[in-house]
Amino acid sequence: MRIGVKLPHTGPVTGPSIPTRARELELAGFDSLWVSDHVVLPERIESWYPFDPEGKATWPTDTPYFEAVVALAAAAAVTDRVRLGTAALVLPQRNPVLLAKQAASVDALSGGRLVLGVGAGWLKEEFDALAMPFETRGPRMVEWIALLRDCWTGRPEGRTSEHYDLPPHTLVLPAPARPIPLLVGGHSPTALRRAGRLGDGWLAQQSLPDLDPAVLAAEIGVIRAAAEKAGRDPDALDVVLRIVQAAGRADEVARRLGELAKAGVDEVVVDVEDAAADHAVLRDGAGA
Repeated sequence: MRIGVKLPHTGPVTGPSIPTRARELELAGFDSLWVSDHVVLPERIESWYPFDPEGKATWPTDTPYFEAVVALAAAAAVTDRVRLGTAALVLPQRNPVLLAKQAASVDALSGGRLVLGVGAGWLKEEFDALAMPFETRGPRMVEWIALLRDCWTGRPEGRTSEHYDLPPHTLVLPAPARPIPLLVGGHSPTALRRAGRLGDGWLAQQSLPDLDPAVLAAEIGVIRAAAEKAGRDPDALDVVLRIVQAAGRADEVARRLGELAKAGVDEVVVDVEDAAADHAVLRDGAGA
């Protein structure tokens, strides 16, 4: 079981603290650093929040977010070993060619350590502010995944589609030395099938108080079945679980790692307070 951690880049943090914390977390022994994604937030959220039973997003919307790709670039410059990931980048609200360029640049800066967790998004107000259509985010996400991978060859094919026109003979350089892994997020049946059909893995999320390995195992079964149906190897898919509300509760997370591994989880991503102490507790739990 790999142990990842959320890199503090939201809330009362400053720019200089991001590389400082990235170095500290790598030295503590974590396997990966992850950032979340909101470009903008409305003063009041009306959209349905999919990770709450009542659909309510309750965190303060005046929480500052350092931009996800920028934060990972800062972490890439000061670390040597940890994987760097997004959990999750809202893919269909971003320009896919620009994102391909940004991701390839961070991957090159980090020596090939980037992994992109991507999701379709849920916050309509954010899409509206970015002048991106909310209703077609699912089809665009599917196309954007193909576009990213095509751009990462350095010489993508020209295309004309309902959602994007890319002129022929376009060069997108530097090209990554290897395909950047794409983990598809989401828990809806459509998202699970998409992860198995198109992703290099699945990015899941549960809160620690409601952690349910049985539900995860069932969802992983849907993903694996979709992969097999698409002619892909289900055993090659990577499953990463973001556990929220975990800060200061490393011992509770450690006790659940065995169950999560049996369910099919390959990596957990947690929040921590004391980096070295929490990593030691979690690593002991991973080895139990």
